[in-house]
Amino acid sequence: MSTNHNRPLSEVEIRVKALESLLVEKGLIDPAAVDALIDAYEHKIGPRNGAKVVARAWTDPDYKQRLLVDGTKAIAELGFSGVQGEDMVVIENTPQVHNVLVCTLCSCYPWPTLGLPPVWYKSAPYRSRVVSEPRGVLQEFGLELADSVQVRVWDSTAELRYMVLPERPAGTEGWTEDALAELVTRDAMIGVTKVVVPGK
Repeated sequence: MSTNHNRPLSEVEIRVKALESLLVEKGLIDPAAVDALIDAYEHKIGPRNGAKVVARAWTDPDYKQRLLVDGTKAIAELGFSGVQGEDMVVIENTPQVHNVLVCTLCSCYPWPTLGLPPVWYKSAPYRSRVVSEPRGVLQEFGLELADSVQVRVWDSTAELRYMVLPERPAGTEGWTEDALAELVTRDAMIGVTKVVVPGK
């Protein structure tokens, strides 16, 4: 998805950059270490929790049913709960319906299962356009859906967070939970991509 890299920084972004510059100048932090830490929480640690939830749902029909009925409780069964994840609703993608998440007001996001929200999720263009032209936004992420597939957009709030249960990819029958979890990405749990098997 295209973003405007020339936009002026917000007041909060200016303060963060000033603080970071000061800490770097005094030798208290290493910018590369900060970037690595953010990357770990954004792409590795946080989303791995959600990936385990998805993999369990793909391999355990009873757990999947509990997850779709009461997402908060089922996710807590695996030990994932806390601030920003107190009230969770899990919605399932199927061959007929594709779900995608947004927070139109700010950036409400289920941190315990998906980690840090991506920058694009918080951007004004994504927040406005995914509601008005979801297929176009999904195409920008490389996701082409057939006209017969219904696209539903779910708007998170301060009280309620959503998580997408992606479709299980074909050819993964008999895979272990751990192997399946390795396939699941943060973006698939937001609904802007599908889960794919590498090399297929």
